Amino acid sequence: MKLLQEKLSSYDAPQKAMALGVYPYFRVIESDQDTEVMVNGKKVLMFGSNSYLGLTNHPEVKEASKRAIDRYGTGCAGSRFLNGTLDIHLELEEKLAKYVGKEKALVYSTGFQVNLGVVSALTGRNDTIILDDCDHASIIEGSRLSFSKILKYKHNDMQSLEQKLKQCPPNTVKLIVVDGIFSMEGDIVKLPEVVRLAEKYKASLMVDDAHSLGVLGKNGAGTADHFGLTDKVDLIMGTFSKSLASIGGFIAADAVTINFLKHHSRSLIFSASITPASAASAIAALDIIQREPERIEKLWELTHKALKGFKEMGFETGHSETPIIPLYVRDDFKTLKITQMLLDAGIFVNPVLSPAVKKEDTLIRFSLMATHTHQQLDYAMETIAKVATQLEIIPSLAATS
Repeated sequence: MKLLQEKLSSYDAPQKAMALGVYPYFRVIESDQDTEVMVNGKKVLMFGSNSYLGLTNHPEVKEASKRAIDRYGTGCAGSRFLNGTLDIHLELEEKLAKYVGKEKALVYSTGFQVNLGVVSALTGRNDTIILDDCDHASIIEGSRLSFSKILKYKHNDMQSLEQKLKQCPPNTVKLIVVDGIFSMEGDIVKLPEVVRLAEKYKASLMVDDAHSLGVLGKNGAGTADHFGLTDKVDLIMGTFSKSLASIGGFIAADAVTINFLKHHSRSLIFSASITPASAASAIAALDIIQREPERIEKLWELTHKALKGFKEMGFETGHSETPIIPLYVRDDFKTLKITQMLLDAGIFVNPVLSPAVKKEDTLIRFSLMATHTHQQLDYAMETIAKVATQLEIIPSLAATS
């Protein structure tokens, strides 16, 4: 055995979980992404999807994708920088810029590559990137690729943020990067306070709206719109794999910033462009979102009901106030066990272990779609409460009544 294989062979955590019957990853779904999916030939209620508005199987979205394939083929065979830019990419960028209220937008092949390519390109050796310590992994990876100093502040803690800003030399570039909705915790960034501090210390601000588009703001336009601060946020990032029912991502900003990124962002320049079908799907989803605001209203109706119900059952949901609801377990094995028991009972949820969260903050991530029915939600909540009681994650409902 070569040294590399010898080193890698010591990693056996997946094998141990499999032996215990609680391995929760790479579960195979045999149907479309809907509120109900097929797993191992059995119908399961899906409460682990990021399709917040339930558009992944919308007839208009699927038809737009098919038409794009008929016209453009299945791929672009190159990067946006060289031969991979189509007119449909430019149409999507124009619609996105208008949607989030920025001058220009630039489309990448995945949301991860947006953060990787944008955060790594914008600042230099003498500059500082300041991150919330619950920022998405793609933001962290992008910052690691930069030559800048990286500072992290305590999650949504404005006193901690100000302390980090005070450490920065006054006449250097400072870039604050935050999630709009934090993807595991489900809480919303304290954007008005972040903006105030950014202005006080002359810092630029980037908001990752991967989980906010289609959820916050007028017609789902995102976190900055939600707070009425679009003109105070320098860069807005978003993905297509959540509410926009496709795959890909974008950054929106002023024309100067977009021009720079088009010629310096390595994950854009050296990656194949988003497929025609993916671009067309995102355009169709964007049109539906703006045409049917009742989808967002239904999503929030379900969200308020679920949050209230879980809290009354005794679940710890942290500071969540969005369709992403963490149900804290705070035990690795119990987190894996409840995930498997719920799947056996017909409920699909996602386990979240370190390094996605701190080891003491393990949880199951319960996420809602606008297309869930109240009956589906009621059944899921009742089932989760029963299983959580068996595992002593929450007290017995009988004991608390």
